[in-house]
Amino acid sequence: MLGMADAPWLTIIGIGEDGADGLSLAARQALAQAELVTGAARHLALLPALACETMIWPVPFADGVAMLMAQRGRRVVMLASGDPFWFGAGSVVTAQLEPGEWRAMPAPSSFSLAAARLGWALERTVCLGLHAAPMTRLRPHLVAGGRVLALVRDGAAVAELAAYLTGTGFGPSTLHVLEALGGSRERVRTVAADTLDFGDIAHPVAVAIACAGGGDALPCVPGRADEWFDHDGQISKAPVRALALAALAPRPGEMLWDIGAGSGSVGIEWLLAHPANRATAFEGDATRAARIGRNAMALGVDRLAVVIGRAPDALPRDGAPDAVFIGGGLSDAFLEALFARLLPGTRVVAHAVSLESEALLARVHGIRGGTLLRIELARAAPLGSRRGWRASFPVVQWSVTL
Repeated sequence: MLGMADAPWLTIIGIGEDGADGLSLAARQALAQAELVTGAARHLALLPALACETMIWPVPFADGVAMLMAQRGRRVVMLASGDPFWFGAGSVVTAQLEPGEWRAMPAPSSFSLAAARLGWALERTVCLGLHAAPMTRLRPHLVAGGRVLALVRDGAAVAELAAYLTGTGFGPSTLHVLEALGGSRERVRTVAADTLDFGDIAHPVAVAIACAGGGDALPCVPGRADEWFDHDGQISKAPVRALALAALAPRPGEMLWDIGAGSGSVGIEWLLAHPANRATAFEGDATRAARIGRNAMALGVDRLAVVIGRAPDALPRDGAPDAVFIGGGLSDAFLEALFARLLPGTRVVAHAVSLESEALLARVHGIRGGTLLRIELARAAPLGSRRGWRASFPVVQWSVTL
């Protein structure tokens, strides 16, 4: 362990509801030798009177980062809840620092404490931070028999969570409401989501959800049913969308441009493929663009960026994607402008329905290579007293890695 003479200027200490009683010797030494201690008012109140200067961290949180950076050269302790690097403030602060400027002393996280109270295996439990996030982020994880641990803002947020579960058909889910874990105020109460009536829930609070009920579970693979998306007919149908996602081949952390997004289904399924994935949907129609945002929110991927405008004019000047899906608006001029923006290795998938767009893709395929696929689908439909095949318009898919 570093001696205090060799210690970096910033020490981030994770603190639990047991306050100073739960701190390690090293954390106590850092506090004793600090020139400034900063943290939320609740965290500062958990400690005995300090001899040094204190600074209450402001709300919103981001406003305090510059204030902290201005303290370089002093011995500073920053207090954070539990483990500062698990849905905590640690990564936000250290992103502004050089290696060697900081050290961290974590405490048990609320997730660890909740699992210890309930006997849940954390590696088989979904852990979410919903302090400032919509409850819809739960949607991909709601399935009978599933388990979720969520950190929420306050008692009102617990009621909001219970209402959301009830509205999605998971009202019978068991909620374990865990208040002030690890401290003298700790309390754990259990209730069904659709009968929650607690009016005295104390902060900080976590909710453990044992999912139950007859609600629809969101499938794990692309090509999810069209009914999951609100649309006006402008949507890549589920089987075609599955083939598009297979060709786009999303990998963790990658960025997609969904051009001519329609309902946003391709971009949304790209984001559902991995929590680190990013996507921007470009849509020229403002009504459809608003619908894309609602679809993304409803399916738990509110991180989808939506740009109202037509490519290539609406494309950002900085940055480049890892993959591009083109659902409409094909022309020679558009493709020329787009390719000028893309880096080698970018995966491009384009769909065409009209004869003109199909001819364009055939010509580009001859120049740039890749794969040209004609997709013809037919569904069984009533034909008098019998059944017959009702064909959809064929779709031509061109896919290429530049």
